[in-house]
Amino acid sequence: MALDRLEGRVAVVTGGASGIGRAMGERFAREGMHVVLADVERAALDATVHELRDGAAGLDVSGVVTDVSDFASVEALRDAVLDRHGAVHVLCNNAGVGAGAEGQMWDHTLNDWSWALGVNVWGVIHGIKAFVPVMVDGGDEGHVVNTSSSNGGIAPLPGTPIYALTKSAVVTLSESLYAQLAAVGARVGASVLFPGPHMLRTGLFSSWRNRPPELANATPRRTPPTTIESFEKRMADAGVQLMYTPVEEVAGRVLDAIRKGTFWILPTSARSDAQISARAASMIQRTNPTYIKGLG
Repeated sequence: MALDRLEGRVAVVTGGASGIGRAMGERFAREGMHVVLADVERAALDATVHELRDGAAGLDVSGVVTDVSDFASVEALRDAVLDRHGAVHVLCNNAGVGAGAEGQMWDHTLNDWSWALGVNVWGVIHGIKAFVPVMVDGGDEGHVVNTSSSNGGIAPLPGTPIYALTKSAVVTLSESLYAQLAAVGARVGASVLFPGPHMLRTGLFSSWRNRPPELANATPRRTPPTTIESFEKRMADAGVQLMYTPVEEVAGRVLDAIRKGTFWILPTSARSDAQISARAASMIQRTNPTYIKGLG
């Protein structure tokens, strides 16, 4: 389904206080949409809403503190949006955590898995469960965008298996959602977003700051979490020159996909295309996944 008229429509973006979520929210608002940003960080959310709404731009943006890993919190977000605007037309399930936890998957704690799955996978499920029935029953045109990642969503990322698992799950969820919406003749479309094609400067590397105390590990990590600074240094020491994609460019691709009804929001990339081809060839030929070497 294409949603070619955006002015006056309502958009909800989780993980909207910063990074890609903020960029999407701002872009939607500049198109004349009523935008509700949701985020677990109250201070950051309040600052973003203040800047976009009360600054020179004067955009129609509001915020609702939301923990996407908690279904009751997502239901409260939905109710707040309906109370304020009466409908939802665009839903971006974008909230996510890096959950780097580099190393062997059998060494990670169950809390490591629970935290990442709770936000990156259950957060999407909760968004679909809370909002899609309202969007479908409303009978109006709508669109759902679920954020995955080229790192894990396209091909395995053995260096960070928890993150890779969550992002591959988002792809399958999105494909199934697209098919089921089409099967019932809903006027609601779906897309899966692969930000990029290059690195992005977002808060993903520092998402450890939002890890719930109840999911903390009993013993501290033997190595500190990866930060954007430590990652950039590691790449520089290895002679790798990083390139970056502006979050505003990602937001523009999302907007274009919603307008055209495009499912795969996947920018052209020789690296991604090679990974897709190698994985598909291995499956078709029933060969062992030796192509994974070097992906981590």
